[in-house]
Amino acid sequence: MAKKKESKQKKMSTHVDFTPMVDMMMLLITFFMLCTTLSKPKAMQLAMPANDQNLEQDQKSVAKASQTITVYLGADHSIYYIKGTVDEESELVETTWGVDGIRSVFYSHTIEQGYNPVELIMKAKLELDKEKMANHNMTDEEYQDRLSKIRNGELPGDKIETLTVVIKPLDTATYMDMIECLDEMIICTIGKYVIDRINPMDQQLLDEKGVK
Repeated sequence: MAKKKESKQKKMSTHVDFTPMVDMMMLLITFFMLCTTLSKPKAMQLAMPANDQNLEQDQKSVAKASQTITVYLGADHSIYYIKGTVDEESELVETTWGVDGIRSVFYSHTIEQGYNPVELIMKAKLELDKEKMANHNMTDEEYQDRLSKIRNGELPGDKIETLTVVIKPLDTATYMDMIECLDEMIICTIGKYVIDRINPMDQQLLDEKGVK
């Protein structure tokens, strides 16, 4: 008796062609790259003292002594300050970083007009932050523009004199000290601050206090 042949099923090999998927991924990547908002570079605006001797006196950005605080950055993360610009009567005071240190100096400094500009500017910034949280239609550009005006003393319905901070790092100061000092300017919403060199009068004052 003849044996019945067993039927053999032909096995089909499974294969997925990913070539269309590659094209689709390239289209999606291109779409997201064109539609997304790239992060904008952030830079600090620094005002350096002018060296042009031909400028008229009223054209120079000269801060009054009562509206100025000079900060010195020394070795071992030390920080000192004087009220006003350096002269023979300047009193060098050592302080620390943070709320209980140099920040408290800014918060409590009263100028000759009889008010503390940092306190008024900080209150205006707080109101602006509350308005931005409540108004979702406010763009970042509009917020930064209004914040810049507040830093310059243009408060709602008023114009005030602002505080100027002169930062003078010693050769023994570190790069991180400089960054931390600039962070304090941003935290305290100080719009006018400059980085200057140590002059002979500064050096004499520092030597008398033994500051390195």
